[in-house]
Amino acid sequence: MTYRLQYRRYRLPFRVPLRTAHGVWAEREGLFVRLEDEAGRVGWGEAATLPWFGTETADAAEAACLALGEYGPAEAFELLPSHLGCLRQAVAAARATESVPVDRKPMAVAALLPAGRAVLARVEPLVAAGFRTFKWKVGVESVGDELGMLDDLCARLPKGAKLRLDANGAWDRRTVEKWLERTAERPVEFVEQPCFAPQSTALRKKMEDLLMGLAEDYPTPIALDETLVGDGDVEHWLRLGWRGIFVIKPSLCGDMAATMQKLAAAKAAVVFSSALETAVGAKQALATAWRWPGEPRALGFGVWPLFADGRFDGPTLAPFLRWEDVQRINEEAVWNVLS
Repeated sequence: MTYRLQYRRYRLPFRVPLRTAHGVWAEREGLFVRLEDEAGRVGWGEAATLPWFGTETADAAEAACLALGEYGPAEAFELLPSHLGCLRQAVAAARATESVPVDRKPMAVAALLPAGRAVLARVEPLVAAGFRTFKWKVGVESVGDELGMLDDLCARLPKGAKLRLDANGAWDRRTVEKWLERTAERPVEFVEQPCFAPQSTALRKKMEDLLMGLAEDYPTPIALDETLVGDGDVEHWLRLGWRGIFVIKPSLCGDMAATMQKLAAAKAAVVFSSALETAVGAKQALATAWRWPGEPRALGFGVWPLFADGRFDGPTLAPFLRWEDVQRINEEAVWNVLS
């Protein structure tokens, strides 16, 4: 089988810059791929690169597309190197033929809350709209200020609501322990990636030991995110015996099919999450979430409206998402916006 490969780069400003422990994120960069086979069937994918998160750069993904050329055999796409995880996932999505189960019910959505004191004004209209799961970016302000805001935020949540705290790896051990002591009696579903150490093998081992110990010592579950980007990361944590939650961003996983099989075999607790990709990447990522055979948890896709140009946004923000909403995404229309 020979494919025709086309791609288009994008650089899109967010409607509102996102503040995280990594800094202020103002725009999204990546590329779309379009594959057409000999029978004229067309597929789409998005390489939603995040180099500061651990993926390849958009330049590296584009260089690989140029090296592949406009026409090439299927084998050429299967031999893309492991460090090009976003591009590998985009190509796999464009070539995918597996259908999504038709009997899946609507899935709950977790609404993304802004960092800092802006969270207090934002959460109330989302509660009124029907949301019951929320994700708050922490590790941005001082520990004392954010712990105070946590109590104010919890007071605004209705009974039965759940709060996810995402530190993006910002905390040291002492800070993590302060938070886990406080969250034990709060409606916190989990604390996501409280610490992170990518600099060296020795530091990573120390971080892993810390996370494993914290997961055993405190009742609030801990979730992994930034530590699950590279090939083999999920398998590594499964071998360690991780009993917390795996936050999976399908757009960043080079071999999503194998990752899903390993997680399902381990009966792992999984949350599928957005990498703030466009509608093209969101469609492929959400298809993965709908195929998950395990217990469905609220999707981390409550991020829209996201882009200054709303034509690149995914499904409309709502407390529940139906597969029919995802199917309505028209990848060709998004592709044509860049023409």
